[in-house]
Amino acid sequence: MSNHHYVVIVGCGQTGSRLANRLSAQGQSVVVIDRRPESFAALSLEFSGFSLEGDGTDAACLEQAKIGQADLVVAATREDAVNMMVAQLAQRVYKVPRVVGRVFHPERASFCRELGLTTICPADATADAVLGLVGFGSGSGGCREGS
Repeated sequence: MSNHHYVVIVGCGQTGSRLANRLSAQGQSVVVIDRRPESFAALSLEFSGFSLEGDGTDAACLEQAKIGQADLVVAATREDAVNMMVAQLAQRVYKVPRVVGRVFHPERASFCRELGLTTICPADATADAVLGLVGFGSGSGGCREGS
C-alpha cells in the first residue's frame, strides 16, 4: 500500500475509534460510520476525518462514504453478523482491495475464512499475545486471511 490511503471504518466503538484516531494521526483519509451519533465522541479532537451517522450495511450509506474509492474497509461493530455482511459487501460488491472484519466468536472466524474474508478475532489475538508475552510462542495474532 502507498503512503496515503482512503479508509472506511464501520463501527466507532473502542476499536473503531482508536483505529480511526491512529490512521488520522498518520495522515490517512478516514470515514467512520456508526448508527449511534454519541459514539463519535470517542474520536480525538485531532481527528481530521469524517463521521457519518448511518447503517454500515446500507448501500446508500456506504456509497455516501465513497466506499468504492476505499483502499481499506474495516468492519468493527459489536455484531459479528454485521461485520461479516459489511466485509462481504466491501469485498464482493465494491471491490475494495483490503477488507478486515472483526469477529468475536472463533468459530465464526473459521466460517469467514471459508468465505474468503480476512478477519481478526479478539479472543484469538489475546490468546496469541499472552502466549508470546510468556515465551510459549504465538499463533497468527488472531488475524486470518481468507482463501
